[in-house]
Amino acid sequence: MASDEASLRALEGLMTEFFHVQTTNERKRQIEELLNNFSQQKDAWRHCLFYMANTGNEYVMMYCMTVLENLINKQWIGQAAEHKNEMRATLNQFLLSQHNKVPTFVRNKLVLLVVNIGRIDWPHFYPDFFSNILQLIQEQETAALGIILLQTASEELACPREDLSIARKEELRRLLLAQIPTVLGLLNGVLEAILERHRHLVTATPPPSPTHGQSAERGDKNLVSLFSTSPHAGSILSNMFKSPSGKDKVEHIPPLDETSHQLSVLSLSCLAHLFSWIPLSSMITPSLLSTIFHFAEFGCEHSARTSPSNPNSSFSTMEQSLGVLAMNCVNELLSKNCVPQEFEDFLLQMFHQTFNLLQRLTKETSMNSTGNRLADLEEDYVEKFTEFLRLFVSIHLRRFESNSHFPVIEFLSLFFKYTFKQPTQEGFYACLDIWTVFLDYLQTKLATRDAELETIISMYKEALLSLASQIMQRFQFRYNQSQLEELDDETLDDDSQTEWQQFLRHCLEVIARISELMPAPTFTILFEPFQENLQVYLGLEQYIDNGTTRRLTIAAENECRRLHCSLRDLSSFLQSLGRLAEHFIGELFTERFTDAQTLVERLIHVCAYGSKLKLFEIHSSAQSVLQADFIEVHAQALAALKAYSHWLAQFGVESGPEPAKVKFQSLVSAIVDCTVPLISKQIPDKIVQSASHLLLSVMTTIRPPFLLTLPTIQHLYTSVSQGLCEPMSQEVQLLVYRSLSNYLLLPWPNMSEAGQNWPDRSANHSSFIKQLTSAYRQLKDTNSLANSKTLQTEAVPCVQKTLEVLTDIINSISEDGVSNSKKICYQSLQDLVQTTLTMFPIYIHHPEAIDSMLAFFLALFQSLRVQMGVPFTEQTIQTFMNMFTRQQLADTILHESNTGHKIVEKFLSILQVIVGEPGSNFKRFLSSIISICMDQIYPVIAERPSPDIKPTLFELLFNILFHNWRYFFKGTVLTALHSKTEEMQHQEQFVAIMQSFGQSFLQPDIGVFKQNLETLEKLNTKWKLYHKHIYAELAPGRGVRLHLKKLRNSVVALIPPGGADVYVTGNAVAAL
Repeated sequence: MASDEASLRALEGLMTEFFHVQTTNERKRQIEELLNNFSQQKDAWRHCLFYMANTGNEYVMMYCMTVLENLINKQWIGQAAEHKNEMRATLNQFLLSQHNKVPTFVRNKLVLLVVNIGRIDWPHFYPDFFSNILQLIQEQETAALGIILLQTASEELACPREDLSIARKEELRRLLLAQIPTVLGLLNGVLEAILERHRHLVTATPPPSPTHGQSAERGDKNLVSLFSTSPHAGSILSNMFKSPSGKDKVEHIPPLDETSHQLSVLSLSCLAHLFSWIPLSSMITPSLLSTIFHFAEFGCEHSARTSPSNPNSSFSTMEQSLGVLAMNCVNELLSKNCVPQEFEDFLLQMFHQTFNLLQRLTKETSMNSTGNRLADLEEDYVEKFTEFLRLFVSIHLRRFESNSHFPVIEFLSLFFKYTFKQPTQEGFYACLDIWTVFLDYLQTKLATRDAELETIISMYKEALLSLASQIMQRFQFRYNQSQLEELDDETLDDDSQTEWQQFLRHCLEVIARISELMPAPTFTILFEPFQENLQVYLGLEQYIDNGTTRRLTIAAENECRRLHCSLRDLSSFLQSLGRLAEHFIGELFTERFTDAQTLVERLIHVCAYGSKLKLFEIHSSAQSVLQADFIEVHAQALAALKAYSHWLAQFGVESGPEPAKVKFQSLVSAIVDCTVPLISKQIPDKIVQSASHLLLSVMTTIRPPFLLTLPTIQHLYTSVSQGLCEPMSQEVQLLVYRSLSNYLLLPWPNMSEAGQNWPDRSANHSSFIKQLTSAYRQLKDTNSLANSKTLQTEAVPCVQKTLEVLTDIINSISEDGVSNSKKICYQSLQDLVQTTLTMFPIYIHHPEAIDSMLAFFLALFQSLRVQMGVPFTEQTIQTFMNMFTRQQLADTILHESNTGHKIVEKFLSILQVIVGEPGSNFKRFLSSIISICMDQIYPVIAERPSPDIKPTLFELLFNILFHNWRYFFKGTVLTALHSKTEEMQHQEQFVAIMQSFGQSFLQPDIGVFKQNLETLEKLNTKWKLYHKHIYAELAPGRGVRLHLKKLRNSVVALIPPGGADVYVTGNAVAAL
């Protein structure tokens, strides 16, 4: 005993020293070594039990429990029975006696040790493991400990780690399920006892109070009539708001004492975890559900600290947290998609109880100036309740929509109120997302029930149009200026949107979904306020003083504010009408032609009006505000008109009689006349950008043949060739250059081949490109460039800019261009391509220039390789291979910026195009390409943790194998089937590629892991890879066989749903 005491004192000294701030790392390493040596001793566990019972040092306790944990998890089966019994008994006794004395983390570790023993021994060698837990729950002094043990058992036994066999996992789950009815009954009893001790009973019809408003029937009279189609809506709703249990309703419960609160927290947390894995069945009783909902009601109460002198004044934040935990339980139940038929009535009861909560949440309150109860509640509680609504609508609504006991319209009316009472933008967005889910559900339902189309739409029409109107009101400055002004409209988020833009997008997306179901009425409710605000905008000309300085004569602060709100709202309505453009094209074109034509003419008028008056130049008494508004309206008008470019394109194709053609031509000409003048450095950037996008749509999407006859377009070609766009942003330049190039390259719609006028267009395009690249062409003298580092550096910006423009021009015709388009394009670029290839060796040590050159050549190889011809393609590939030596590639990959990675990835992408080319033209490069991959690039990146380059490299290796199988396996499929020994060539290269795949499976990058398993599957499907003898002997087989089996259960969780069969349980594993 004295020896144990001395050892304990020594251990306490070591642990204290280890965690002292002045202890050196060397000394800590020495102490670690001493502790590790001690833990390896045979009877270390016995010493640890003694130390735990006789120390007050938390470090010593945790160390001893760690030693015991390692023994339980790794050596328990090999221990003698009497030793196991001693450890079990000692740990249980220590936990029972010390659980409320030791720190929480020590107690939780002790609980885990006891549960881990049960995980291995229960019920065969530890039969009273679970009965002990149940007994602890039933005793008032140990109930909290019992519930902690119960939740830990649920976590560790129902969802055990991978170190248990499948049979044992199934056994544990079966054993736990057998205990669940008893467990749920005990937890329900604990929670009900707490409620019973603290409840103040109220009558079924309590008197009105400032915080609870009127009765359900009276308080929601207006709500039900909001958009109700049910003649008995009031009585149905009243019945749903009655408490579903026979017990008295719990209201005005004073704050719980600390013990009761903690016990409630533990019980609800435990229930939430149990509900996460137990199936929906009769084990979950109505009584338990009612108890949970009583706690869920706690979250509905006003959030405030309670004074000791007036304990009934309000619920505290602590009580509201119980509401959050209760909603966690409800959501766990609701998240289960698989619902037994007999459980549907039970779910319906749960939704009835939720209706009571929803009605309380949306009831007016006098506790704040807005009357909005949600504003006083805990944010977490509101989030949990919103999550409940999302789960209900997305998973369960389809089950109850046709149920006569579930008034869906009344539910939507309550959810409508809940949506627009949200105190935060995030909460509002979450509700809009739920509406979107509901609208998607209706869309799917209508697609499968054509016969009921009118009935379904008429059922929801009033509700959805009310929703659209309310959303429309929500984003108008006319009604909500103070709230909307608070939204940031300057700082961009990760999606390149401001806070205001994100808000408006959420609103417009829901309106757009409603318009898919009811396009005409949705368009009507949008068009009226659009017209109203548009009249204000179009009437501004009379208030402009065209003196020396153009000024707006509206000067009163109130008038300027009203104008500001009207302009902001006009911008929003322009966006909303642009979002509806898809409802006027395709099969709907003829039916809605008149409405679309009226709207397009109106939009053209707005754009022409803005271009004519240039309101952004006008001075006003609210200059900084109104100038931004004028710019925004003009830009949004152009953007809205762009959205109707597909309608104009269809109009151009389908315009039959001459009057229709004349009308089409006048519309397009008007667009051109009001758009092209805006491409100027004197115009605000936002308007120029919108005008450039609209020009691209006119020249690419519509592209009528008569455009070249318009003086405005002719002047634009001349001006751009002379440098009109040079002072503008790179984005605008690319848009304008692409527009002008595409119009000359892409075939004109609704025009015969003879009428395409390819010769003239070819000459015009060649002339356009020459003028556009005049500075780059001056670099043809490569001798001067090669001999002057200064010239090389000075020319880099010109190289980058020119090649970016040319790359964009090539990519823009990659899909839509016909053979003549690509032929003309290459003819215009041919001398530039040769110049760039000659310059490539000169700039090999300039990463920025090489990156641009490779991007240019990649675009050429992907889109114009036929026009390039085989000889020049071979010359280009040979140049690249000569320049990318082993050292050059290594230096590029290891370059301090990520430009080096981009260069190598583009080079590999070019090689992908080459190895995938059919025929034998480029087969002579295969050996060199494989050598570059496996000897020069792979060794540099193989062990790097960064995923850069690896996906592109493995994609290239896959293409080498997939498109060039005969390079490795000479024989046909028949000879392979009849021959025991398979004829193979280039075996060393094949083995190297397979080993690289195998090595990737042993690395932590799950993206590459997934990609390469997919690769093996494709190779097996196409070429029967797994049947090759060399695959089993050499390729991923040796290194991955064990690893794949180990990852079989764990990696599947990281792979998207539906993919597990392909990646892990497919033929790859079977072959291994």
